[in-house]
Amino acid sequence: MKDLETYKKELLAQGAEKTFSKTSNLTDTPFSYCGGCGHGVVHRLIMEVVEELGITQDTIGIAPVGCTVIAYDFMNIDMQQAAHGRATAVATGIKRVMPEKYVFSYQGDGDLAAIGTGETIHTCNRGENIAVFFINNGIYGMTGGQMAPTTLDGMKSSTSPYGRDLDTMGHPLSITEMIAQLPGTYYVTRQSVHTPANVRKCKRAITKAFTNQKLNKGLSFVEIVSNCNSGWKMRPVESNNWMEENMFKAYTLGDIKVPKEE
Repeated sequence: MKDLETYKKELLAQGAEKTFSKTSNLTDTPFSYCGGCGHGVVHRLIMEVVEELGITQDTIGIAPVGCTVIAYDFMNIDMQQAAHGRATAVATGIKRVMPEKYVFSYQGDGDLAAIGTGETIHTCNRGENIAVFFINNGIYGMTGGQMAPTTLDGMKSSTSPYGRDLDTMGHPLSITEMIAQLPGTYYVTRQSVHTPANVRKCKRAITKAFTNQKLNKGLSFVEIVSNCNSGWKMRPVESNNWMEENMFKAYTLGDIKVPKEE
Protein backbone atom coordinates (compact mmCIF):
# COMPACT_ATOMS: atom_id res chain seq x y z
CA MET A 1 0.00 0.00 0.00
CA LYS A 2 1.36 3.42 -0.99
CA ASP A 3 2.02 5.98 1.68
CA LEU A 4 0.13 9.27 1.50
CA GLU A 5 3.06 11.40 0.34
CA THR A 6 3.86 9.04 -2.54
CA TYR A 7 0.21 9.03 -3.59
CA LYS A 8 0.04 12.84 -3.55
CA LYS A 9 3.22 13.16 -5.65
CA GLU A 10 1.82 10.76 -8.23
CA LEU A 11 -1.44 12.71 -8.46
CA LEU A 12 0.43 15.98 -8.97
CA ALA A 13 2.65 14.39 -11.60
CA GLN A 14 -0.49 13.31 -13.46
CA GLY A 15 -1.66 16.91 -13.62
CA ALA A 16 -3.94 17.00 -10.61
CA GLU A 17 -4.41 20.48 -9.19
CA LYS A 18 -3.35 21.09 -5.61
CA THR A 19 -6.25 22.86 -3.91
CA PHE A 20 -5.27 22.71 -0.26
CA SER A 21 -2.06 22.95 1.77
CA LYS A 22 -1.62 22.38 5.48
CA THR A 23 -0.69 25.52 7.36
CA SER A 24 2.88 25.55 8.63
CA ASN A 25 1.41 26.46 12.02
CA LEU A 26 0.43 22.82 12.46
CA THR A 27 3.19 20.35 13.28
CA ASP A 28 3.64 17.10 11.38
CA THR A 29 2.65 15.11 14.46
CA PRO A 30 -0.24 12.76 13.54
CA PHE A 31 -3.44 13.69 15.32
CA SER A 32 -4.08 11.43 18.28
CA TYR A 33 -7.69 12.50 18.81
CA CYS A 34 -10.40 9.92 18.22
CA GLY A 35 -11.41 9.60 14.58
CA GLY A 36 -14.35 11.88 13.81
CA CYS A 37 -13.69 14.28 16.70
CA GLY A 38 -13.98 18.01 16.03
CA HIS A 39 -10.75 18.98 17.80
CA GLY A 40 -8.60 18.47 14.71
CA VAL A 41 -10.76 20.77 12.61
CA VAL A 42 -10.73 23.49 15.27
CA HIS A 43 -6.95 23.20 15.62
CA ARG A 44 -6.59 23.70 11.89
CA LEU A 45 -8.90 26.72 11.85
CA ILE A 46 -7.13 28.50 14.70
CA MET A 47 -3.73 27.93 13.18
CA GLU A 48 -4.90 28.96 9.70
CA VAL A 49 -6.27 32.21 11.08
CA VAL A 50 -3.06 32.92 12.98
CA GLU A 51 -1.06 32.36 9.79
CA GLU A 52 -3.39 34.45 7.62
CA LEU A 53 -3.28 37.36 10.07
CA GLY A 54 0.53 37.20 10.11
CA ILE A 55 0.74 36.88 13.89
CA THR A 56 2.44 33.48 14.22
CA GLN A 57 5.47 34.83 16.10
CA ASP A 58 3.28 36.92 18.39
CA THR A 59 0.67 34.33 19.42
CA ILE A 60 0.66 32.34 22.67
CA GLY A 61 -1.84 29.56 23.36
CA ILE A 62 -2.77 28.08 26.73
CA ALA A 63 -4.05 24.50 26.93
CA PRO A 64 -5.03 22.97 30.29
CA VAL A 65 -6.13 19.41 31.20
CA GLY A 66 -8.47 17.09 29.27
CA CYS A 67 -8.55 16.42 25.53
CA THR A 68 -7.34 19.97 24.96
CA VAL A 69 -4.09 19.27 26.82
CA ILE A 70 -2.35 17.83 23.75
CA ALA A 71 -2.96 20.93 21.62
CA TYR A 72 0.67 21.90 22.06
CA ASP A 73 1.69 18.71 20.24
CA PHE A 74 0.01 20.04 17.10
CA MET A 75 0.05 23.84 17.25
CA ASN A 76 3.41 25.10 16.02
CA ILE A 77 3.39 28.28 18.09
CA ASP A 78 4.38 29.25 21.62
CA MET A 79 2.19 27.21 24.00
CA GLN A 80 1.84 27.06 27.77
CA GLN A 81 0.11 24.32 29.74
CA ALA A 82 -2.08 25.39 32.65
CA ALA A 83 -3.36 23.46 35.64
CA HIS A 84 -6.89 22.09 35.35
CA GLY A 85 -9.35 24.98 35.12
CA ARG A 86 -6.74 27.71 35.35
CA ALA A 87 -6.21 28.50 31.65
CA THR A 88 -7.87 31.92 31.66
CA ALA A 89 -5.93 32.89 34.79
CA VAL A 90 -2.66 31.92 33.09
CA ALA A 91 -3.77 33.73 29.93
CA THR A 92 -4.45 36.84 32.03
CA GLY A 93 -0.95 36.78 33.49
CA ILE A 94 0.73 36.30 30.13
CA LYS A 95 -1.32 39.04 28.46
CA ARG A 96 -0.66 41.55 31.23
CA VAL A 97 3.09 40.90 31.14
CA MET A 98 3.18 40.94 27.33
CA PRO A 99 0.19 43.02 26.17
CA GLU A 100 1.50 43.13 22.60
CA LYS A 101 1.02 39.36 22.21
CA TYR A 102 -2.09 37.59 20.94
CA VAL A 103 -3.17 35.26 23.74
CA PHE A 104 -5.83 32.57 23.63
CA SER A 105 -6.99 29.70 25.82
CA TYR A 106 -8.25 26.43 24.36
CA GLN A 107 -10.52 24.61 26.82
CA GLY A 108 -13.10 21.85 27.16
CA ASP A 109 -16.40 21.94 29.02
CA GLY A 110 -15.16 20.10 32.11
CA ASP A 111 -12.17 22.41 32.43
CA LEU A 112 -13.88 25.71 31.63
CA ALA A 113 -17.35 25.12 33.08
CA ALA A 114 -16.60 22.94 36.12
CA ILE A 115 -13.29 23.25 37.95
CA GLY A 116 -12.51 26.48 36.09
CA THR A 117 -15.88 28.21 36.46
CA GLY A 118 -14.53 30.79 38.89
CA GLU A 119 -11.50 31.67 36.78
CA THR A 120 -13.59 31.80 33.62
CA ILE A 121 -16.28 34.09 35.00
CA HIS A 122 -13.89 36.53 36.65
CA THR A 123 -11.60 36.69 33.60
CA CYS A 124 -14.60 37.48 31.43
CA ASN A 125 -15.98 39.98 33.94
CA ARG A 126 -12.67 41.83 34.01
CA GLY A 127 -12.72 42.01 30.22
CA GLU A 128 -9.19 40.73 29.73
CA ASN A 129 -8.09 41.38 26.14
CA ILE A 130 -7.76 37.70 25.15
CA ALA A 131 -9.63 35.08 23.13
CA VAL A 132 -11.23 32.02 24.71
CA PHE A 133 -12.02 29.00 22.57
CA PHE A 134 -14.38 26.62 24.35
CA ILE A 135 -15.04 23.09 23.04
CA ASN A 136 -18.39 21.78 24.30
CA ASN A 137 -19.11 18.09 23.71
CA GLY A 138 -21.33 17.59 26.74
CA ILE A 139 -19.10 15.01 28.41
CA TYR A 140 -15.68 14.40 30.00
CA GLY A 141 -14.08 12.88 26.92
CA MET A 142 -10.54 12.05 28.03
CA THR A 143 -11.19 10.55 31.46
CA GLY A 144 -13.88 8.02 30.65
CA GLY A 145 -17.04 9.74 29.49
CA GLN A 146 -18.33 11.03 32.82
CA MET A 147 -21.17 13.54 33.12
CA ALA A 148 -20.06 17.15 32.61
CA PRO A 149 -21.76 20.45 33.52
CA THR A 150 -22.97 20.61 29.91
CA THR A 151 -24.40 17.06 29.77
CA LEU A 152 -28.00 17.24 28.56
CA ASP A 153 -31.12 16.30 30.50
CA GLY A 154 -31.55 12.53 30.13
CA MET A 155 -28.15 12.11 28.43
CA LYS A 156 -26.31 8.94 29.45
CA SER A 157 -22.70 8.93 30.58
CA SER A 158 -20.48 6.65 32.64
CA THR A 159 -21.57 8.47 35.82
CA SER A 160 -25.20 8.92 34.72
CA PRO A 161 -25.89 5.50 33.13
CA TYR A 162 -29.66 6.05 33.30
CA GLY A 163 -29.43 9.59 31.96
CA ARG A 164 -28.93 12.94 33.67
CA ASP A 165 -31.64 13.45 36.25
CA LEU A 166 -32.40 17.13 36.85
CA ASP A 167 -33.78 16.54 40.35
CA THR A 168 -30.58 14.99 41.67
CA MET A 169 -27.92 16.20 39.21
CA GLY A 170 -29.08 19.70 38.38
CA HIS A 171 -29.57 21.39 35.03
CA PRO A 172 -27.06 21.57 32.18
CA LEU A 173 -24.97 24.72 32.49
CA SER A 174 -25.27 27.17 29.58
CA ILE A 175 -22.16 29.03 30.63
CA THR A 176 -21.81 30.89 27.35
CA GLU A 177 -25.14 32.68 27.87
CA MET A 178 -24.03 33.51 31.42
CA ILE A 179 -20.76 34.95 30.16
CA ALA A 180 -22.54 37.04 27.54
CA GLN A 181 -24.25 38.97 30.36
CA LEU A 182 -20.96 40.13 31.84
CA PRO A 183 -19.87 43.68 30.96
CA GLY A 184 -16.30 42.60 30.23
CA THR A 185 -17.18 40.37 27.29
CA TYR A 186 -17.06 42.08 23.91
CA TYR A 187 -17.96 39.27 21.51
CA VAL A 188 -19.65 35.97 22.40
CA THR A 189 -20.68 33.35 19.85
CA ARG A 190 -21.48 29.65 19.52
CA GLN A 191 -20.42 27.70 16.44
CA SER A 192 -19.76 24.14 15.24
CA VAL A 193 -17.49 22.39 12.73
CA HIS A 194 -19.58 19.39 11.63
CA THR A 195 -20.31 20.60 8.07
CA PRO A 196 -18.32 22.66 5.54
CA ALA A 197 -20.71 25.60 5.94
CA ASN A 198 -20.34 25.54 9.71
CA VAL A 199 -16.56 25.28 9.40
CA ARG A 200 -16.55 28.51 7.38
CA LYS A 201 -18.76 30.27 9.94
CA CYS A 202 -16.53 29.08 12.76
CA LYS A 203 -13.42 30.34 11.00
CA ARG A 204 -14.99 33.79 10.64
CA ALA A 205 -15.74 33.79 14.37
CA ILE A 206 -12.16 32.82 15.22
CA THR A 207 -10.84 35.54 12.90
CA LYS A 208 -13.09 38.09 14.61
CA ALA A 209 -11.84 37.00 18.03
CA PHE A 210 -8.21 37.64 17.09
CA THR A 211 -9.07 40.89 15.29
CA ASN A 212 -10.91 42.14 18.38
CA GLN A 213 -7.80 41.46 20.42
CA LYS A 214 -5.69 43.46 17.95
CA LEU A 215 -8.10 46.38 18.38
CA ASN A 216 -7.93 46.03 22.19
CA LYS A 217 -11.69 45.54 22.44
CA GLY A 218 -11.72 43.13 25.37
CA LEU A 219 -12.58 39.47 25.72
CA SER A 220 -13.90 37.37 22.84
CA PHE A 221 -15.51 34.05 23.70
CA VAL A 222 -16.07 31.41 21.00
CA GLU A 223 -17.92 28.25 22.03
CA ILE A 224 -17.69 25.37 19.54
CA VAL A 225 -20.22 22.57 20.00
CA SER A 226 -18.56 19.33 18.96
CA ASN A 227 -19.28 15.63 18.99
CA CYS A 228 -17.54 13.07 21.20
CA ASN A 229 -18.28 9.89 19.30
CA SER A 230 -16.10 7.80 21.64
CA GLY A 231 -17.67 9.16 24.82
CA TRP A 232 -21.14 9.02 23.31
CA LYS A 233 -20.54 5.42 22.12
CA MET A 234 -21.47 6.27 18.52
CA ARG A 235 -19.91 6.21 15.09
CA PRO A 236 -18.78 9.66 13.85
CA VAL A 237 -21.66 10.23 11.41
CA GLU A 238 -24.18 9.00 13.96
CA SER A 239 -22.72 11.31 16.60
CA ASN A 240 -22.96 14.32 14.29
CA ASN A 241 -26.60 13.52 13.59
CA TRP A 242 -27.27 13.11 17.31
CA MET A 243 -25.55 16.43 17.97
CA GLU A 244 -27.80 18.19 15.46
CA GLU A 245 -30.95 16.59 16.90
CA ASN A 246 -30.11 17.09 20.58
CA MET A 247 -27.14 19.35 21.41
CA PHE A 248 -28.22 22.20 19.16
CA LYS A 249 -31.63 22.36 20.84
CA ALA A 250 -29.96 23.18 24.14
CA TYR A 251 -26.97 25.05 22.71
CA THR A 252 -28.28 27.11 19.80
CA LEU A 253 -25.69 28.10 17.21
CA GLY A 254 -25.07 31.73 16.33
CA ASP A 255 -23.88 35.00 17.78
CA ILE A 256 -24.99 35.68 21.34
CA LYS A 257 -23.32 39.04 21.98
CA VAL A 258 -22.18 41.28 19.15
CA PRO A 259 -20.86 44.83 19.57
CA LYS A 260 -23.45 47.50 18.79
CA GLU A 261 -21.20 49.15 16.21
CA GLU A 262 -21.39 45.99 14.11
